[in-house]
Amino acid sequence: MKITVEVSPDITYKSPGKFEETRFEKIHNEIFKNSAEASVIVAREIAQLIQAKQAKNKPCVLGLATGSSPIKVYEELVRMHKEEGLSFSNVVTFNLDEYYPMSKENNQSYFYFMHQHLFNHIDIDPENVNIPDGTVPFEDLNQYCIDYEMKIKNAGGLDFQLLGIGRTGHVGFNEPGSHINSGTRIITLDHITRVDASFDFNGIDFVPKRAVTMGVSTILRSKRIVLMAWGQNKAEIIKRTIQGEISSEIPATFLQNHSNTTFVLDQSAASELTRNKTPWLVGECLWTPELKSKAIVWLCQKTNQSILKLTDRDYNNNGMSDLLASGGSAYDLNINMFNVLQHTITGWPGGKPNTDDSNRPERANPAKKRVILFSPHPDDDVISMGGTFSKLIKQGHEVHVVYQTSGNIAVTDDEALKFAEVCNDFVGEDESKINFQAVIDFLKNKSEDQIDSVEVRKLKGLIRRRESYAAVRYIGLKDENTHFLDLPFYETGQVKKNPIGEEDIAIVADIIEKIKPHQVFAAGDLADPHGTHEVCLNAIFAALKRLKSKPYMRDCWLWLYRGAWHEWDLHEIDMAVPLSPDEVMLKRHAILYHQSQKDRVMFQGNDSREFWVRAEDRNKHTAKLYDELGLAEYEAIEAFKRFTY
Repeated sequence: MKITVEVSPDITYKSPGKFEETRFEKIHNEIFKNSAEASVIVAREIAQLIQAKQAKNKPCVLGLATGSSPIKVYEELVRMHKEEGLSFSNVVTFNLDEYYPMSKENNQSYFYFMHQHLFNHIDIDPENVNIPDGTVPFEDLNQYCIDYEMKIKNAGGLDFQLLGIGRTGHVGFNEPGSHINSGTRIITLDHITRVDASFDFNGIDFVPKRAVTMGVSTILRSKRIVLMAWGQNKAEIIKRTIQGEISSEIPATFLQNHSNTTFVLDQSAASELTRNKTPWLVGECLWTPELKSKAIVWLCQKTNQSILKLTDRDYNNNGMSDLLASGGSAYDLNINMFNVLQHTITGWPGGKPNTDDSNRPERANPAKKRVILFSPHPDDDVISMGGTFSKLIKQGHEVHVVYQTSGNIAVTDDEALKFAEVCNDFVGEDESKINFQAVIDFLKNKSEDQIDSVEVRKLKGLIRRRESYAAVRYIGLKDENTHFLDLPFYETGQVKKNPIGEEDIAIVADIIEKIKPHQVFAAGDLADPHGTHEVCLNAIFAALKRLKSKPYMRDCWLWLYRGAWHEWDLHEIDMAVPLSPDEVMLKRHAILYHQSQKDRVMFQGNDSREFWVRAEDRNKHTAKLYDELGLAEYEAIEAFKRFTY
């Protein structure tokens, strides 16, 4: 799919306008399979604009954003500079915002971010780089902001403004309540914004409470605006921005007033839009089996009825008359859907031996399977599928748990200091492989933005490793079936990780080659706020692709579970594993062995509940949804989706 807005030779922009299938929508948007594909398209539009301006011997004035959304755009622009000769000699940039107070040297500053991801790698004139200064004395800020506005105006205004969006609906740091006529100014950050930033700062206590930001009116004066959003956690605010009424409570809705704006989204960020979530309310649909399942589950929830109680009138009154016509009758549609959902339920996640498996989610043979459970962090295994994990062991399968990263950055300094002091008192530094006194001295004198030393990271990794051993021993797994990969991409000592590399993929491929599994379970939770789940999953995909020609891979099925952040929708579930009350309690206790993650979770996300509570509530909610649709009532259910690679 291509962005419909084109850059003409004289840099006049065509208005995106509306298009028929988005009659609910008030802002033009394009949806891509993933953020990488979309980012390349955005980078090409920026490059085309730069080159068109160069042909006219004119400067190209870009408004730039920070955060995770534009990173791949900047990577592509750097690639185009190095490999295709794209020059930035005529480019003038103005960044949207900066934390306040914030020094340029701080690795959490947007000055540091922009130079790390873009400016240090291209031929832009440093004099043409403008980023709000987080060190300006407070009493001088008002004049500084006026001067920043004038500098944009004197440069000819913004030719192109790149935006992300926060869960509060902020663009730049224009938080709820921002006025449409607001200019560059200092602003107090919303609590949700600070929570979302807390994993970058190793805790909310270290996130600045204020920032300097371009105003709404400054952004709206841009000739062209592209807003990017990736991931499930942006889906709800994207829907409210694109389909809702203009309101200062969601500042991004002011973009409805701009005639040349495009939202560039991945499928997850666009998932709540009406044309994606309930397309039968928009127009005629191609009724695939998955869409039928999605629609009927939605209809049950909307009418508050079980599947077998739906009537012809229910279908006709809710935009599904064409589905009803093609299905023959409500009864036929209902009974088929009931059977589909019923066939997802199994207490035998590894397959039930000596049984007809034609209507079961897993194969009966081989009766005893080799299973790999990949866990991105050293607790995702028990949080996401602790009950299924236990069943697989009890039912005699050869189960291996594989922890892909050390998880060391999720251990607080206080927790590490406690362990170091205990170890130092007990063994002394001469007998220890870690110099615990050096660790103690480092942690007691560590500055806010200082990266952990190698020894501190080693200790934090060992804390999580030993917690993992304790948790899986409780479930019943043998120590020799527990593996720690410590993938290199993760070991940076900070939240920002390295890109996935050949070494990471090779390590994952080696463990798969060694075990030759019949089943692989992996985290398919791409809503993980700091991206480790996505990188770990991509490493598994790359390894499976590399090994695909191996004979044993013909018998290997990949099952995806969701982590602590999100659950599969009912229509997406291919295997639902019921848990008894005793199994729910077993899972809870296994999670609680991860003591370093219990009381002070460093990467909490937008949910204040502890991980064991989230997991339990989610599993019970899934069981409740099955019950409300008219299926058997269970205490809890863990859900999985089969992925064909």
